[in-house]
Amino acid sequence: MKIVLQRVSEAEVTVDGQSIGRIGLGLVLLVGIGHDDTESQARYLAEKCLHLRIFEDEQGKMNRSVLEVGGEILAISQFTLYGDCRKGRRPSFTEAAPPDKAEPLYEHFVAILRQSGLRVETGRFGARMSVNIHNDGPVTLILESERER
Repeated sequence: MKIVLQRVSEAEVTVDGQSIGRIGLGLVLLVGIGHDDTESQARYLAEKCLHLRIFEDEQGKMNRSVLEVGGEILAISQFTLYGDCRKGRRPSFTEAAPPDKAEPLYEHFVAILRQSGLRVETGRFGARMSVNIHNDGPVTLILESERER
């Protein structure tokens, strides 16, 4: 799995001009799922996102997690994170999991996030979405699960 994590002051996702998810202070997670990804990798990355200390404490240091600040999460499926641009001029998406595998794993990832008690909004799997992100900082991190042996 690959995740582009952004700390945001607010974010919103729309489909066909209709808002389907909106958050205030928190995280936007753009989630890509590959062929070999597993539920244990989804759990690992969900826990990592929940506990990363990237929000400022009273001294202005990044020392608090989204859980500690009571933030919100917007999780968006994004197969294009597996786009391979090394050859030619058109990305290849052969490393992205097919929808019948990716969607259940994405839903599992979201379910783990929701178990935290935080408000978790989502996009619509497979839909053409518009995502409005107000990156705070800016803080953007890339997370990847390790391949299981």
